[in-house]
Amino acid sequence: MTRIDRTFARLKAEGRKAFLAYVMAGDPDPDTSLELLRGLPAAGVDIVELGLPFTDPMADGPVIQRAGQRALSAGMTVDKTLALVRAFREGDDATPVVLMGYFNPIYARGVDRFLAEAKAAGVDGLIVVDLPPEEDDELCLPAQAAGLNFIRLATPTTDDARLPAVLSNTSGFVYYVSITGITGAAAAQAAEVGPEVARIKARTDLPVIVGFGVASAEAARAIAGVADGCVVGSAIVRLIGEGRPVADVLEFVAGLAAGAHSA
Repeated sequence: MTRIDRTFARLKAEGRKAFLAYVMAGDPDPDTSLELLRGLPAAGVDIVELGLPFTDPMADGPVIQRAGQRALSAGMTVDKTLALVRAFREGDDATPVVLMGYFNPIYARGVDRFLAEAKAAGVDGLIVVDLPPEEDDELCLPAQAAGLNFIRLATPTTDDARLPAVLSNTSGFVYYVSITGITGAAAAQAAEVGPEVARIKARTDLPVIVGFGVASAEAARAIAGVADGCVVGSAIVRLIGEGRPVADVLEFVAGLAAGAHSA
């Protein structure tokens, strides 16, 4: 079992929903990013999604695009992202870390080398938004062979004909994108998300986590109530972009986590 598998097993035994938080590696700078990362578990984050900075993040809205640019401007690289995970692992060997990003930086580094280094650094899973199931041989299958979960995204446009392909080689959990479009563009609605989550859960035993459009403790509670948990990204990253102190960001995260855990 991976850290992700163990985390969901523990949450299920406790009767709790999962709360995941997304932050961009190196935003606003490497030192502050590490301080934030180290503070997330104590704030109630069950799984960390760590953005891998990239120059052309097609699925991301302006808030996360700007975070990526801040990180790149601060000198963040793949090497430094993996070093960030290693530094986090020095004090936390339990909280899962999922790298989320795009295939280009991984391809440029070399898939085998990247996977070996990511596993050694303490990465537990990957979400790579621009690789469809038809390209599983490129990264998905090698990642799973290396001991990393490969987490696939399902969306409102993933119909019953497409869903089996999306689920075929997914592991860890299924990430349901609650809205069509980019991150931070609209609010998720539990009444609309619930039936879609149920449709996915009828086809898989994996946990279904909902992301995109969750920005408050109330929304986290509502969305986690119809799924196995939720992810918040843009609302957290927005505070980082405003230059808020780390303590303020973590206090906001703690409120979101409390909302999800109360579902």
